[in-house]
Amino acid sequence: MNSIMQDLRYAMRQLRRSPGFAVTAILTIALGIGAATAVFSVIDATLLRPLPYANQDRLVYPETHAINGWNQPWSLPSFVDARPQLTTFEQLAGYMDYGRINLEAPNGPVSLKVTKGTDNFFKVFGIKPLLGRTYLPGEDQPGKDDVTVLSYEVWQREFGGQADVIGKVVRLDGVPYTVIGVMPSGFRYPLSSLNAIYTPLHPAPGQVNSRGSHWMRAVGLLRPGVTLQQAQANFNQVFANLARAYSDTDEGRTVKVLPLQQSVTGRVNGALYTLAAAVLALLAIACVNVAGLLLARGVKREREMALRAAVGAGRARIVRQMLTESLVLSGAGLAIGIALAYLLLAAMKTFLVSALARGVEVRIDPAALGIAVVLSGVTAVLASLVPALRLSGTDPNKALRASGGAGTSRGQQRLRSAFVVTQVALSLAMLVVSGILLRNLSALLGTQLGYPAEKVLTLAINPSPGRYVGRDPYTALYQPLLERISHMPGVSSAGLISTLPIDTWGVNQGVHISGQPPYGLHDQRWVEVRYVTPGYFNAMGIRLLEGRMLSPALDPWQNPAGTVVVNEAFQRMFFQTGGDPVGSHLDDSDKVEEKTGVVGMVTGIRQDLAQPSMPEMDYLMDEIPPKDRPDALAKMNLVVRTSGDPQQLIAPIRAALHQIDATVPFQTPLTMAQIVSDSLVFERMENWLFGIFAGLALTLALVGLYGLTSHEVELRTRDIGIRMALGSTRARVVRGILARVAVLMTVGVGVGWAITLAARKVLASVVELHATKDAALLAALTLTLLVVGVAAALWPARRAASIDPMQALRTE
Repeated sequence: MNSIMQDLRYAMRQLRRSPGFAVTAILTIALGIGAATAVFSVIDATLLRPLPYANQDRLVYPETHAINGWNQPWSLPSFVDARPQLTTFEQLAGYMDYGRINLEAPNGPVSLKVTKGTDNFFKVFGIKPLLGRTYLPGEDQPGKDDVTVLSYEVWQREFGGQADVIGKVVRLDGVPYTVIGVMPSGFRYPLSSLNAIYTPLHPAPGQVNSRGSHWMRAVGLLRPGVTLQQAQANFNQVFANLARAYSDTDEGRTVKVLPLQQSVTGRVNGALYTLAAAVLALLAIACVNVAGLLLARGVKREREMALRAAVGAGRARIVRQMLTESLVLSGAGLAIGIALAYLLLAAMKTFLVSALARGVEVRIDPAALGIAVVLSGVTAVLASLVPALRLSGTDPNKALRASGGAGTSRGQQRLRSAFVVTQVALSLAMLVVSGILLRNLSALLGTQLGYPAEKVLTLAINPSPGRYVGRDPYTALYQPLLERISHMPGVSSAGLISTLPIDTWGVNQGVHISGQPPYGLHDQRWVEVRYVTPGYFNAMGIRLLEGRMLSPALDPWQNPAGTVVVNEAFQRMFFQTGGDPVGSHLDDSDKVEEKTGVVGMVTGIRQDLAQPSMPEMDYLMDEIPPKDRPDALAKMNLVVRTSGDPQQLIAPIRAALHQIDATVPFQTPLTMAQIVSDSLVFERMENWLFGIFAGLALTLALVGLYGLTSHEVELRTRDIGIRMALGSTRARVVRGILARVAVLMTVGVGVGWAITLAARKVLASVVELHATKDAALLAALTLTLLVVGVAAALWPARRAASIDPMQALRTE
């Protein structure tokens, strides 16, 4: 212990004498450790940490697909028929999670996420409630289904955590519900549903018997001992039975049985592991950089170590002294790195919660701290091992006789060069990924939408259907609201639509045009369906191309035949050889006079940012029969085109809404530009993180390159002085140094491209590399790295050229 304490005191004195070296080394370690700790915390919470359910090794998610391969939920009749035949399952529950429900809380109405499930929904997860109970058998049947289970977050936030909440009657969507239970903290399903509430399924009348209405998901618990392969075979047989019995609706449908953990992580799985690889690359760069610093520092201390060896210090003693200094550096780097990790996670919090299903659970826990400690220790040992072993093996006689040649051997030069090549190679790989991500994100954000997204304000309106029993929500709420908003200063036009473009996936249906031949089983043509008011088209800048627009005067609900307006993508799908959709009819009725007719064609807008405009047909809200409107219009989206600052309209719109119906929760209005940005939250998080790590990697590589060049200039001061004394010019000295740097950079770039191309399959979860499409960008990134790298060596090169030959030789 005495010798260890002596080593520690000596290490502290040495670092105090070289503050520049100490600060650079500590910050380098801190950056690597901080980034690694933060990303490991994300991976631990989202991929490694067990799900908050019992028997999670038996929990599965049956992902169902339509005949064309698209994800397609269950219909209720198909689910009811399939469940008894799925003998490999102990429990299979159906649920719907894409809606919201209004809670009339003591502090005013609030809009909450809601998961509506079958009566065995909670049995799948095997988690007992904190208070009360969950559903009883048959409690998902009409007349018995007005009960609710609260999530822990809703219980705390809206009911103050009161234990007597069980048995209370609350109003959900204007209907009385009895609170029967409270789930424990941490239970959520789906995991992305924060502040959620749970109710039994309430299918609409049209969903109960319709096999063509696909709206329900499923989650299952396998029987003990059943494998995924056996469950998959069971499902395949059941779906084959359904296809034979109901060929019109179920033929060609398939299912893929996934472990629930896999379904939760989804596409983030590969991206997070690739991000982990990027962080390890950053850590490797930090390790190499510190090793380079220690190697350069060791050259200056060769004579010191030779003296130690000469007076009797053994090789192990010298190695221990060097490792002690490195551990002191890593300890300081660890402390700063953990602080950086906390800051990084805090900065990422919004991204994490929005982009990842378990993002709210991300935190630096004991496991992450343990990993950080191990990483700092490994970094210190790896970074100091080569310099320590080299110094411990120094020949005392040779070192003490040497004058200015320390550190100039070919072996040491090759080692320093290898450090630089490694840093440049890893930096290039990260720079390429970051550059392509940035280009892709910029392209998505810059997508031509056809309207000024920053001038279009949107508001989700969710009236409570129970409040409109016997009343028409269209005439009682939506019409007067539109009337008030349309006359507000700064409003150019206003309208409503059932499904806001880009914001969420919409409703579609298979369509056949009257008079056309059958499309065939593998040529099903699906069309997006929306309900709108006439003002929506003006608000979104949608122009009429053929026919006429929808009109309340011409298209009332009493008409036996419905009317729709379609877009250009509709024409391309159904009239591929030419023709005008205006005047055509849909085969949606056996009676010719009741078939829906196409009265107009308009320009299209993107429903999904990642793909061109899809075929769409828009119905007028006026055409919905009044008896169906409380359910059909339970959610609409207000769209307002503004001539000024959209934020100035938020307060007047809130006042107008609450004057008409104070029970409607006022949700935060967003511009379409914000909708676009929010839809790319995962891409923005990827870009942000890879950009930060690429920037850090490039900075560390340039610091290493600058340090190498400065160190070599310092070591070669005598050599450069002699050359200049013999007639070498300053320009030749600069060219010689820059030429060596250029060679190292070129080799590093070559190795970096080899690494990048070898890792293409790994990187494919984040970016796709296309030689022709990305050639210009990749060439620009490579050239930028080369130029910046050479520029980093300019200052040391100029310093070398300014050496006074007489002064350099006088020090000998």
